[in-house]
Amino acid sequence: MAQVIPRGDFLLMRFNEIDSPEAAGVLTGAEIIAGREYAAPLKEGECYVEDLKGLEVTGREGEILGHFSDVIEGGGGQLAELTLPSGEKRLVPFRKEFFGDIDLEKGTVILLEPWILE
Repeated sequence: MAQVIPRGDFLLMRFNEIDSPEAAGVLTGAEIIAGREYAAPLKEGECYVEDLKGLEVTGREGEILGHFSDVIEGGGGQLAELTLPSGEKRLVPFRKEFFGDIDLEKGTVILLEPWILE
């Protein structure tokens, strides 16, 4: 990368070998992945998606329901991808109505409505 210029909530980036709008067109829709040291600071109660991956998903009583696999951008919001003990995957709206406490230290996240996995 040749240059990064902060502009409010955005960054203007110039890359080596890309010196025209036409050449930059090949990057349309591309994702830029930054190391954690360059990631946006978290607000209280927030966590990075990478920190969720692999967490044990439990019910309110502590029963193991599966593991957190990923967060997928859906048309109506984010979806949590959960892997069940059988290996099957389920998508659950990643919203407070479905997920309770996320405890990164214990490695667990509570699924408040287990029926959604059926």
